[in-house]
Amino acid sequence: MSVDGWNTVLVLGGIRSGKSEFAESLVSEAPVVRYVATAPEGDPADTEWAARLAAHRARRPGSWTTEETAADPRRLADVISSAEPNETLLVDDLGGWVTVLLDPEHQPADDTATIAELAAAVRGCAGRLVLVSPEVGLSLVPTTPVGRAFTDALGATNRAVADACDAVVLVVAGQPSWLKGTTTAPVAASAPARAAAAPVNGAATEPTPELVTLPDVRNSTPPRPVPPAESGTAWAAPTMALPMVATGLVIQPGMELPMPDEYTGPQAVDRLATLDVPGAGLGVLERLVGFAAATQGTATPAPWASVRVLLLNGDHAGGAAAGTRPGESARRAGQARAGRGALARLAAECGASLQVVDAPTAGPIEAEAALTAEQVESALRYGWRLAEEAAEAGVQLLVLAACGAGTEAAAAAVLAATAGAEPPAVLGRVVTDAGEIDDAAWMRRCAAVRDALHRTRRSSRGAKEVLAEIGGGDVAIATGVLLGATARRIPVMLDGPVGVAAGLVSRDLAGQARHWCLLADDGGDPAVKLAADVLGLTPLLDLKLDLGEGSNALVALPMLRSVLALAAALPTHPSLAAGGEPDEPEPAAEPATEEEPEFAEPEPEGPGPTSTEPEERVDASGRRGD
Repeated sequence: MSVDGWNTVLVLGGIRSGKSEFAESLVSEAPVVRYVATAPEGDPADTEWAARLAAHRARRPGSWTTEETAADPRRLADVISSAEPNETLLVDDLGGWVTVLLDPEHQPADDTATIAELAAAVRGCAGRLVLVSPEVGLSLVPTTPVGRAFTDALGATNRAVADACDAVVLVVAGQPSWLKGTTTAPVAASAPARAAAAPVNGAATEPTPELVTLPDVRNSTPPRPVPPAESGTAWAAPTMALPMVATGLVIQPGMELPMPDEYTGPQAVDRLATLDVPGAGLGVLERLVGFAAATQGTATPAPWASVRVLLLNGDHAGGAAAGTRPGESARRAGQARAGRGALARLAAECGASLQVVDAPTAGPIEAEAALTAEQVESALRYGWRLAEEAAEAGVQLLVLAACGAGTEAAAAAVLAATAGAEPPAVLGRVVTDAGEIDDAAWMRRCAAVRDALHRTRRSSRGAKEVLAEIGGGDVAIATGVLLGATARRIPVMLDGPVGVAAGLVSRDLAGQARHWCLLADDGGDPAVKLAADVLGLTPLLDLKLDLGEGSNALVALPMLRSVLALAAALPTHPSLAAGGEPDEPEPAAEPATEEEPEFAEPEPEGPGPTSTEPEERVDASGRRGD
């Protein structure tokens, strides 16, 4: 998968099925496309074949470049492997590639090894990649040896490449049917297009485009070095095995995901008592060391070197957003994308990457469901994919943040539905841009949550039902992120109501997720305080920062890193060093007797005292005197 989120896609189809046109539509918005032609020119007298090739060339825009690989079938793997992250490749097609591969001029050749090389190149491709291939497995077995060799080789190629690609689509009579990875085309839509495609009232039945394409990752500074492998830290273990269907990952209640190491956490805390520090120790931040040790699986945890901030941008319609200026969340998200604003600046200071994630707009919960059931499933899988992508990029800590309008009310509704909270008790005061308290807006938010709870009073309180009725897109994506991060053993730092609301929802899907969550500061938010108590999360700090979701966590991150670095680097106190007896005084050194001092006093001549003090005498009675 490339850095900006495009999938590697295999487009299958029969003759004249429209597979090439569909593949070209997937890359139509890319600024630069390299078209990789694999088929040989053929017999010059074959005018029909020449006309087919000419039709393909005529469809290509003038900005595309063409590269031929027909002379050497092994060169296709080299072209794919050398693709840059900002490149888009369209390979059309693998049938022509197999034809060249089986050509006697290229024999003897190890066809199996060459196909394996191609699959490995697809799997490691850094750029965007769309491959086209004929699907011949539905036809009759050819009656000639050459025909059977072609269909066997092409079938093996399609299977190997499909396994390496992130998505596979079958085009039949011009109609695409997704077999793997996604249910809609992974086209890199622009930000305005994604915003326009988001449903306004949650009534759409098709998954929204923003839940298909992973957004760009903004790296403000060069990545920090990853700890060496010999440290014994397993930063990203393999994904847990979960049931899969044709539409992708199945997220369901009761999933068995990994837990942090139950032994290394207490061992790390016990080790802190042995360190050579002049004071009493790390205080409450000992919990941080224990958490990091358990999630890293080592008693000497290292500070997180690679951190990614996920900023979820999804508005909530209706009374939940009362008191919020229209367009404010989009402005905040735009600032972050451009590297401006508090969150982006703090991320740059911390060396953290920043990914802005567009979530579908939730409907007014007081009147209707926030999302459809299909949108919830899509959002959960999308969040899981975000965590998967982070794990593949070597990220060691995720920070969840949100900037949508109405997130506080949605989180309060989730708290009320899952933890029995009273909405007025967990809804913070509404502060205007001028710094004034808007009590009327606060009352409208409370009324929206109250009406939503009344509307859903007979509804199931299952995780997916809560997300669909009152949660919204940002909470659903955040829930998917928590589940995916848990599967990949990546800790998540929560910051704000959306993250803790997702933590509450995730308990029904996988109770292990909350054990991978860290809360640096509750910011004085009543919803965060209550949710943290329910989840068993104790804030490490009490700074009461209110810089916006994500920013509060990034302010604390350098100190948390420093604590972990100090705990890992300090030696054991000398009094506890093995093999020594530090409580006993060191033996005195023997005086030097071999050499005479350079200016020694002269020895007295004859008997007598050597001191200038009067000689002490002892009489017959034993008394001393002069």
